[in-house]
Amino acid sequence: MFSAVKATLESYVAGRVPPERVVAVVAEVYYRETGSGKRETWQPLMDVIERAHPGVIRLAGIAAPPGFAVELTERPFPKQYEADLKRAAEAILLTLGESGREMGDGRRRPGLVGRLTDAVRRLFSAST
Repeated sequence: MFSAVKATLESYVAGRVPPERVVAVVAEVYYRETGSGKRETWQPLMDVIERAHPGVIRLAGIAAPPGFAVELTERPFPKQYEADLKRAAEAILLTLGESGREMGDGRRRPGLVGRLTDAVRRLFSAST
């Protein structure tokens, strides 16, 4: 489930997924992870979602575990909160070690470890 949320956030930041999809995916994982200690990861997004429109999602009871399903309501995510949602998604991706953005040629920007590795390589290649 973690990788599905991360992929959805990356797609949202890149402009390929609407905010309503982010709301559904993040809310589902957030409410499913009660008591797991992992909810804090998604809290910045949930703060924006709940502030933007408390009625954007609803929980519906189902027979299969975990006993509920996250459903989108008929209302779209308010446009005035989309910038906040995008900033929260970018911040989470950064904490997960992924920038969520692509370079102009389609390659992924390296994360922190990649940038450090590149810096060390440049340092040693310049001294030889």
